[in-house]
Amino acid sequence: VQLVESGGGSVEAGGSLTLACAPVGSDFRISAACWYRRLAAGQLRGVVAGITHDAKIRYGESVKGRFSISKDDAKNTIFLQMDSLKPEDSCVYYCNGEFRPVSGGEWPTAWGQGVQDTVSS
Repeated sequence: VQLVESGGGSVEAGGSLTLACAPVGSDFRISAACWYRRLAAGQLRGVVAGITHDAKIRYGESVKGRFSISKDDAKNTIFLQMDSLKPEDSCVYYCNGEFRPVSGGEWPTAWGQGVQDTVSS
């Protein structure tokens, strides 16, 4: 399975961006996902937000109250709505998704290529 992320960009502080995470093609349904952030230093810094197959949600402390993760089954996509953005939110965001094969079998996971978000002060 291939996963594609979209929605990165540049905004001013206080602005909003929406990231999307979806499988390529129609052979898989996205079941769960976590968004991670990578800062300039190179290491992944942990979960920004995550949603399970049964819609349990968790957020990193630094984004609680500002970010919202959701799953749209009709669009086969998981979204990360980012509001009240701060310059320190600037980084590359990665989606790690779990997928249910339409034809059955094991549920694979995959990483996206990352999307760059830049928040200017």
